[in-house]
Amino acid sequence: MKKIKHFLLFLGGLLLLAGCSFPGLASNQSDDTIAITGGITTEMQIMGSMVAGMVEHYTDKQTTVINNLGTTNITHEAMMNGDADVSAIRYTGTDIASTLLLPPEKDPAKALEVVKKEFKERYNQEWMDSFGFDNTYVFLVRKDTAEEYNLETVSDLEAVADELTVGADRAWMTREGDGYPGFTEEYGFEFDSIMPMQIGLVYDAVAAHRMDAVLGYSTDGRIASYGLVMLEDDRQFFPPYDASPIIKGELAEREPEVKEAIDRLAGTIDTETMQELNYESDNNLVEPSIVAERFLQENNYFEDEE
Repeated sequence: MKKIKHFLLFLGGLLLLAGCSFPGLASNQSDDTIAITGGITTEMQIMGSMVAGMVEHYTDKQTTVINNLGTTNITHEAMMNGDADVSAIRYTGTDIASTLLLPPEKDPAKALEVVKKEFKERYNQEWMDSFGFDNTYVFLVRKDTAEEYNLETVSDLEAVADELTVGADRAWMTREGDGYPGFTEEYGFEFDSIMPMQIGLVYDAVAAHRMDAVLGYSTDGRIASYGLVMLEDDRQFFPPYDASPIIKGELAEREPEVKEAIDRLAGTIDTETMQELNYESDNNLVEPSIVAERFLQENNYFEDEE
């Protein structure tokens, strides 16, 4: 790949983290405290707080939310090494590629079947039903860029692949299956200048003209905030990324009320709702935990859900 910068530095940091516990977490947890991974994005942090809110509302457990875990692999490691009991939000397409190392599955129902089966058998973790939304990858450009180069689809980028500076999630850059290597094979071209970035920074970068195009998430509220244009994935390269929580099998068996509390969120948040929640935080600068709390209160913690 051309100009894939800082990869060795990132890989080295990841290797240092692998196999290590997260300081101050596992050793301080009690049986009455449930450790929940949020993540690095607004969406992940909202859902981390939302899952925690449901657990505290319906059980006698306390919770702690672990945010700012930079990649799916680090989040998975936290679950495997005992630092976390629940992953608040994971995405089918991402974990099929990065955790399970399996070929992409384009059918949403089959993708969900795969992760449920494989996570149970490999890790004794229960991949739960989807919250109700799919947060897929999407290429984004400013309106002026779209108009200047007549960009409507991802295929349209090929004609200007040597002119544009592109930013993308650093984990996506090297991931097999649904990552950059697979993208170049499916679409038949590479970008001359593509830079790995923290996913949370790509929107500001393109809005501030530091990047011409970026790879972001379809439910991110900053798409509307910055008036960005989403390019159609006309070759349907990206698999489904339906969002679900994961709970450790032993916890679900020992404390079934925890799983039941989280399961009340299944099917309650569609893509439009998630976009609105993200917008409230990203555009209106409301803390993700407050966005989550307000949403749960407005919906009465889904008291009528079984």
